[in-house]
Amino acid sequence: MIKPLHYVCFLLIAVAGLKIHAQSDTIVLKNQDKLVGEIKRMSKGVLTMETDYSDSDFEITWLEVLSMSSEQTYFVTLTRGYRFESKIRAEQNEQGVIYLKRADTTWVKIPVQDVVEFKAVKSNFISRISTSISLGYNFTKSNNLSQFVVNGTLSYVGFKWEADATYNSVVSKQEDVSGTKRIDAGLNLRFFLEKDWFIDSNASFLSNNQIDLDLRTNVRAGLGKYLVHNNSLYLGLGGGLAWNNEQYLTAQDANKNSFESYVGLEFNMFDMGDLDFFTRMLLYPSLTESGRLRSDITANLKYDLPLDLFIKIGFTYNYDNQPAEGFIKDDYVFNTTFGWEFN
Repeated sequence: MIKPLHYVCFLLIAVAGLKIHAQSDTIVLKNQDKLVGEIKRMSKGVLTMETDYSDSDFEITWLEVLSMSSEQTYFVTLTRGYRFESKIRAEQNEQGVIYLKRADTTWVKIPVQDVVEFKAVKSNFISRISTSISLGYNFTKSNNLSQFVVNGTLSYVGFKWEADATYNSVVSKQEDVSGTKRIDAGLNLRFFLEKDWFIDSNASFLSNNQIDLDLRTNVRAGLGKYLVHNNSLYLGLGGGLAWNNEQYLTAQDANKNSFESYVGLEFNMFDMGDLDFFTRMLLYPSLTESGRLRSDITANLKYDLPLDLFIKIGFTYNYDNQPAEGFIKDDYVFNTTFGWEFN
């Protein structure tokens, strides 16, 4: 009979073996610094590596990597939308290129700029989740105006699909004036196809007492394509159909239920040091309400700080050329928040 102590010894040896294997990846930077650890992923032009000699992961600009060796298999995404599992290596004497090897092929050399991202296949569910929360507060003594802002995101990126949820609220109070409350939230699901095409679906929710809107629910689905998709930026264009339902606070006779088409543009630039700029613009021509046109614009500029902290400047604009009677056609929010993200 095997004694319990033998089980303990066996488990310790197995864990140690796994740890040694996990820490067998090596990269050399252009300044000749050498790091040994576990390469977890490369995304948005940044390579993330875990080591035994640091409590936090190293984040290195991808184009600063001179050579790389790893026994791991990765999910790799290239420009033009190619996605597959592959080994990866890079040689010091061949700058600007990288070698990929799929299970059934030999090593293939490609330009390093063609690698959009890669992630270790063994990455678990938690490692593919990223989340952030940011808060903002403004106070003006002259008119006792106070404003509180909350922004939150939760996202998951898989091999063939990604999903994310967003939440934003702005609550303002002012002496002798009715308070304002604006909340918007969204759920997004995107499936990646070949050659940088994708299927897009979204459900968004907006409540804003300034325009008498109790709740606007918009569900859309369509097809899109990345016109530019590399490790510096991406630009996507898409379109499809949407269902729009609106419930008003006081003008309840103006409640609407309609179908729309939509066209959208999405742009993200992240190769700017610690800066990241994102914008999404959507245009909704109505199919069931003659002459009606709506649009939504979102823009965020984020500056990364140490310890996964950040400062974000956000702008949101909503336009409707046929609002409830007596209310304005457009509404916008501009805010600055301080937050933390986990990735």
